[in-house]
Amino acid sequence: MINHSNWQPSPEWMAISTIDAHTAGEPLRIITGGLPEIPGQTILQKRRFFRENLDHIRTGLIFEPRGHADMYAAVLTQAVTPDGDFGVFFLHNEGYSTMCGHAMIALATVLPDTGMIQKEGDGLLLNIDTPAGRVRARCFREGGRVIRVAFQNVPSFVLFRDRRIDVPGIGPLSVDVAYGGAFYAFCRSEDLGVKLVPAQYHKLIELGRAVKTAVMDQCEIHHPFETDLSFLYGTIIVGPPENPGHHSRNVCIFAEGEVDRSPTGTGVSARAALHHLRGELLPGKTIVIESILGTCFDLRVAEVTTFGEYPAVIPEVGGNAFITGRHQFLFDPNDPLNRGFIFR
Repeated sequence: MINHSNWQPSPEWMAISTIDAHTAGEPLRIITGGLPEIPGQTILQKRRFFRENLDHIRTGLIFEPRGHADMYAAVLTQAVTPDGDFGVFFLHNEGYSTMCGHAMIALATVLPDTGMIQKEGDGLLLNIDTPAGRVRARCFREGGRVIRVAFQNVPSFVLFRDRRIDVPGIGPLSVDVAYGGAFYAFCRSEDLGVKLVPAQYHKLIELGRAVKTAVMDQCEIHHPFETDLSFLYGTIIVGPPENPGHHSRNVCIFAEGEVDRSPTGTGVSARAALHHLRGELLPGKTIVIESILGTCFDLRVAEVTTFGEYPAVIPEVGGNAFITGRHQFLFDPNDPLNRGFIFR
């Protein structure tokens, strides 16, 4: 074996360190070092600074050759609230999301397990500052390791129900739009003539993008308080579960045609608001929702509340995550593909 332990990259190269993990199959690349200071009094301000000044780091880490079209990442920051443990915002192939449930589960697993967060106890609580607001994650440990995370999300609400949307190539479609830290358009697999299985992955992308475009063209997406959050993030197609003991299966197509391998933490949060408004999910009841892989999140309504003019709920989403790698990514300034490239 060739010994390269004495080799050091040029000091002119940017070096970004990460810990990679997955939650129910969905990747998360957690940036742990190498970033310059990111100023801002709020997470939205920090996210805006990164987008305007450091977007080449997003594309370099998310796109090929270091990533792929469905990669997802998290930028850790200092907390922006007095009782916050840390702040975070999120990167994907199209840009920047507002909240991310699978990231909450991965972060609440990785940070305590690696010692990046020093807190004791088998049910420790993390207060996380996100672009959408405060998220609280409970970490359940056995043998010193986090084996499960349940996070209580930001208030989730229904923007509108049963809206008829004319989708080119599909026709009229009944769509709900709800918010669970991001806005999603919800439709049913049977209405689209598709099955929620890996073999129909490309068809799901095509349909999801068509529905998202049509909803954006025909509907106004408005967050009650933040203009930066007033956009449609993705389409979630809901269908029957593979396991009859589970409630349902859904597939989220978000950003620029990304397919979430997990059940989508913010997506099922929005579903909690929808099901509660319909009288189908009362506080105290837990349902299990499958992903395209058959991996699962638990979902319940932790609290009923209001958010601006909207009836809302505080959803609680449970799942687990696993570390997959530790990396140092190098950026040679002479590399013409330093900022990455992407095929979709």
